[in-house]
Amino acid sequence: MVSASNTKHLGHVDCPGGGQVWVDGNILYIGHMRPPSGTTLVDISDPRNPRKIATVDVPPGWHSHKVRAQNGLMVINHERFGSEGPAEFGGGLAIYDTTRPEKPTLISKWMTGGKGVHRYDFDGRYAYISPTADGYVGNIVMILDLADPANPTEVGRWWIPGQWIGGGEDYPWENYVPPRCHHPLRMGDRLYVSYWHHGLFILDISDLSRPRAIAHMNSSPAFPHPTHTCLPIPQPLKGRKVMVVADEDVAKLRPHAPAFSWVYDITDETNPLPISTFQVPGLDPDGAPQPPMTGCHQPSERFSGSVIPFAWFAQGLRLVDIADPFAPKEVGHFLPDAPAGAERASSNDVTIDDRGIIYLIDRVRGVDIIETSVF
Repeated sequence: MVSASNTKHLGHVDCPGGGQVWVDGNILYIGHMRPPSGTTLVDISDPRNPRKIATVDVPPGWHSHKVRAQNGLMVINHERFGSEGPAEFGGGLAIYDTTRPEKPTLISKWMTGGKGVHRYDFDGRYAYISPTADGYVGNIVMILDLADPANPTEVGRWWIPGQWIGGGEDYPWENYVPPRCHHPLRMGDRLYVSYWHHGLFILDISDLSRPRAIAHMNSSPAFPHPTHTCLPIPQPLKGRKVMVVADEDVAKLRPHAPAFSWVYDITDETNPLPISTFQVPGLDPDGAPQPPMTGCHQPSERFSGSVIPFAWFAQGLRLVDIADPFAPKEVGHFLPDAPAGAERASSNDVTIDDRGIIYLIDRVRGVDIIETSVF
C-alpha cells in the first residue's frame, strides 16, 4: 500500500468486495457486489479491531450492493445481477430493523418492476431511489415515505419525458444510450440527480408529490463517460454555491482518457456552470485511452469542511480540497494493495464516521480503515 504522510492505515475488514460503505453510530454497513454476499454489519467501536456482527445474504441472480442506515432502519437495494436465480425474489428496496444491529430483522420490501433499485439516498424517513418501473425505459426517480416502515408508500416520481412509453410518450433516443437515473441526492428542497449519459438534473421537491426539473446539464457525448453522482456542498465557497459532480470511468461511449470530477457553480441553480475539474495528478499525461476503472468513481456523501474523500478506482483514496472551487487540489491519498487475484486496486466507495475516520471499500475484496490529519 502507498499513502501520503497525512494518512495512516488503522485496520482492515476481510470481506467480499462491495459497492457501498456507510456508518451509523458505531456500525459500519457494507453492501457487497456479488451474491450470495448481500450486506455485512461491522462493529467499529475500535476501528483498529473491527468486528463482524451480522450478515444478510441474497439469492443467486440478485445483489444488494448499496446500503444506507439511520434511526434504527437499514435500507438495502435488490437489483438483478446476471440472468440466473429466482425471479420471484424480485427487485426493490428492503427495509430492516437494526435497533439490534447484531440481528437485522426484515420489516418489509418495496417491490419494483424490472431489474430493481440501483442507488439511492435516505434521510431517516424518505428514500430517494432509482428504480426500474413497469412501463418506463430505464431507471427513474422515485420518492418513498418510510414513516411506517412496514408499509412504505410512494409519494412522488419523476422521469425524463420520453421514458414513459407505457403512458404513450414518444421515445426519442433510438440512436443513443437509454436514459437511466443513477443516483438522487437530497439537500433541502432539492434533489441533485445524476442521469448517466443524459447528464444531471436539479429537481425542486418542495412538493414531494410533484418533483419539478429546474435545471439540466449534460457533458456527454463530448466527454463520453457517464454522470455518476451530483454532490451539493452545503456551505458557500468563495461566495458561490457549489456542486461536485463525479463521472464514472466505465460504460464510455468510445475509448477515452480516464474519467474525472467536475466542480459546478450552481449559484444560479437554473444554469449550472462548470468552473473547474479535478484529475489525479499524473494520471492523464497525454489524454490517451486507458482501461475502464482507471479513473474517477464516487465521492463520499459525507465529508468534513471543504475536503472531499473520493474512491478513484485503481487510484485508491484521493482527498480533494475544494476550498477554492476554481482550483481543486489533492491534499492526501491512500492506495491500497490489490486484492488477491486482482492486478490492481478497485476502490469503489468511501465514507467517513463522526470521528473523521475513513472507510474505503474495494470492488473485489475488503475494506480499509484509514486515519487522516487532513480533516
